[in-house]
Amino acid sequence: GQLVESGGGLVQPGGSLRLSCAASGFAFRNYDMSWHRQAPGKERELVATVTSAGISTNYPDSVKGRFTISRDNGKNTVYLQMNSLKPEDTAVYYCNAVNWRSRNAYWGQGTQVTVSS
Repeated sequence: GQLVESGGGLVQPGGSLRLSCAASGFAFRNYDMSWHRQAPGKERELVATVTSAGISTNYPDSVKGRFTISRDNGKNTVYLQMNSLKPEDTAVYYCNAVNWRSRNAYWGQGTQVTVSS
């Protein structure tokens, strides 16, 4: 299986970005999906999760109300809409897929998000 992120870039504080993660080579609809980020010198941090059917989502307080995760099982793609971006959101953002029954998991290669004026 493979995950490929896209949509990162440079944005000013207060701006928005939409990340995409395209999946291939596995049964996407059977996997819970999540976005994580890692800033230089910091540990990787979970920023959003969505269950396999897209019914339930979860966010840490640091992004709640600003970030929205969604998925399109027909397109094998998960999205992260990021609004009201702050400089502290600067990081490499990674997409993750996990099937808790089989314990299979996949990671993308990451996409850089930089929030700066």
